[in-house]
This record gives sequence, C-alpha cells and structure tokens, in this order.
Amino acid sequence: MTRATVAPARPMLGDLSTWVSLPTYQAYEILHVGFAVLPIVAGLDKFLHFLQIGSWEHYLAPIVPQITGIEAHKFMLGVGVIEMVAGLLVAFWPRAGAYVVMLWLWGIIVNLLMIPIGTAGPFYDVALRDFGLSLGALALARLSEDYGRPIH
Repeated sequence: MTRATVAPARPMLGDLSTWVSLPTYQAYEILHVGFAVLPIVAGLDKFLHFLQIGSWEHYLAPIVPQITGIEAHKFMLGVGVIEMVAGLLVAFWPRAGAYVVMLWLWGIIVNLLMIPIGTAGPFYDVALRDFGLSLGALALARLSEDYGRPIH
C-alpha cells in the first residue's frame, strides 16, 4: 500500500494566520490550555478546598499510606504539589509535560483500582474518565511534536 505525499502538518512560522485556522492547531491549543490549567486547579484545591470535593483522601487507596508511612492528608497535599508542577510543565513544555500528565493519570487509575469495594469506592467511573483524559494528554503530546516548544 502506498501513502500519498502531502505537505508537512506544521506551517511555516511566519504564517501564523494559517496556523490559527488549522483544526489540528486549534485542537492543540484547546488541549494545551486544558491540561495546563486543570491540573493546577486540582492541585490548588488540595490546599484551598474551593471545588467542594469534600475529602480528597477518599480517592486514596488505603494501602498507599500503609506502604509509604505518610498520613493520607499529607500524602494528598504532596499530590497537589505534583499536580501543580505537572500543569506548569504542560504550560511551558507541553511536549514533555503531556507525557508526564499521561503517566500521572495512569498512576491515579492504578490507585483508584486498588480501593477496596465497600470503603469509599470503588471509583471505576473515575478511573475510566481518567483513562479518557490520559488519551487526551497523549494526543496533546503527539500534537506538540508539530506545534509545541521543542525539547533541547
């Protein structure tokens, strides 16, 4: 099977108006802003509780504090810091940051699947949603190959 030869997806830097009109660039910007802002908001909420989630500790598998020896609340504060750093990483280096967010979401999924039935969970719906978000982060990483800041 042969592939058709087409022009590169990334237009020349000088032609910014062409970039803005491309659906792929628009998708990149939507994902870029979303995956930069939302982890920062979620991380800040671990400290300020403005989203009215209640206790973030309910989303932490009981085995995690047992293994780490860190109290659940303090562990979730650490999670908040990591989420804010991941959001900043996506904001300034989306090509690398998107992969970090994708892997972070996979870690959250594993954690959610380890919550025993009958406690606060199970949170299978949240795990499924986070898998979908991880696919979005992967899409951002791939689009960043064309539109993001290069890694040197």
